[in-house]
Amino acid sequence: MQTTIGFDKEIDTRGLNCPLPVLRAKKALAEIASGHVLKIVATDPGSIRDFKAFCKQTGNELLAQETVNGEFIHFLRRR
Repeated sequence: MQTTIGFDKEIDTRGLNCPLPVLRAKKALAEIASGHVLKIVATDPGSIRDFKAFCKQTGNELLAQETVNGEFIHFLRRR
């Protein structure tokens, strides 16, 4: 089941492994306003754990994580 969360920016990190998806997300979050939502599409299974830890450390909000056709989709709200 796909979540329908509105987002302000989307980044594609398919084919990248840890820590690159998190680093790209960090850069993208810096480019959007506080309260805006970033969607990240990844293929690294470790990204689920990585984004949980990243949000806990940075104070950004992890809105949802889902797996669709072997891809991992994360929604983060910038603090």
